[in-house]
Amino acid sequence: MIVGVPTEVKDHEYRVALTPPGARELVSAGHRVLIQAGAGEGSAISDADYKRAGAEIVSLEDVWSGAELILKVKEPIPSEFGLLNGGPTDGSPARMLFTYLHLAASREVTQALLDSGMAAIAYETVQTADGKLPLLAPMSEVAGRMAPQVGARLLEKGHGGRGVLIGGVSGVQPARVVVLGAGMAGANAAWIAQGMEAEVIILDRNIDRLRSIDSIHKGRILTLMSNRTTVEESVTSADLVIGAVLVPGALAPHLVPEAMVAAMKPGSVVVDISIDQGGCVETAHMTTHSDPTYVVHDVVHYCVGNMPGAVPNTSTYALTNATLPYVMELAGQGLATAVARDRALAPGVNLYRGQVVSAPVAEAHRLPSVPLATVLR
Repeated sequence: MIVGVPTEVKDHEYRVALTPPGARELVSAGHRVLIQAGAGEGSAISDADYKRAGAEIVSLEDVWSGAELILKVKEPIPSEFGLLNGGPTDGSPARMLFTYLHLAASREVTQALLDSGMAAIAYETVQTADGKLPLLAPMSEVAGRMAPQVGARLLEKGHGGRGVLIGGVSGVQPARVVVLGAGMAGANAAWIAQGMEAEVIILDRNIDRLRSIDSIHKGRILTLMSNRTTVEESVTSADLVIGAVLVPGALAPHLVPEAMVAAMKPGSVVVDISIDQGGCVETAHMTTHSDPTYVVHDVVHYCVGNMPGAVPNTSTYALTNATLPYVMELAGQGLATAVARDRALAPGVNLYRGQVVSAPVAEAHRLPSVPLATVLR
């Protein structure tokens, strides 16, 4: 199969979807790998590195027109919509796009991919039988670990915050950090915030996750069952709120309504990691690395949808470590056989040949959906 990797064009997105070692594995398995010239530069990976791995350095047009499987990091943006192409409609398999898509949060991207006829496979909805999200995990880990350091900076007076040092000093209370969600992102956020000597509270509805955090951190992170009362009491007393709520493939629920934001301390900070899926704070809307913050009700909001793009070298290698086994399956077996043999891939397929095959995406946009098995016959 021909596998293509274009340069990411989202604002300040420096990651690339494949490392040279990943390209070498594909080439060794008999596949062609097309890398857009300069695609890895933002991650400190040169074209020469890819060439040594056996990849071919080509133009943007050659990647999109020549590849049967396109690997990206982030969803297509409007400037890329014209490049989307599902290939011949003579009964042959659709060309595949494998990337983070977050379609439930964007009708625009969903429609562009439906119109293209491509097979849209989302990293974030590939799900194992035990409910784990193996391709979302590495970037959730990165974003979770970044969130407290971002929040600590924004709490400084010069960045609009309350002027609070996240770890405090002797005789002075540290910042109170509240983390909503104890999944991969939330658990990592709480861990790093605790390491920065903040007072940390984490809330979740899954008691087993809370038990796990409590057993690891031995009470240094306060765990609370999430309900309306505990969310309200925790959020309104916080200096920093980190939103890390995830419903796989669907819009994140608004756990923090606008009235609750209005009741927060002036100069407090919200970092909403779940903004890719619409955000769990009602006043949150997507921002960019170029213009990352805004203020509502005297509360600083940071809602950058591609946080890990700020540390691209780390993120790129972590991402390829997770995605490469699935890329090898898709390239070696084709979509139909790959999803039949690896059940984790099936929920990753969101769209195929102009039809929605993901129920959460269909529900988010009030579109009809069909079973994946029907369209892959």
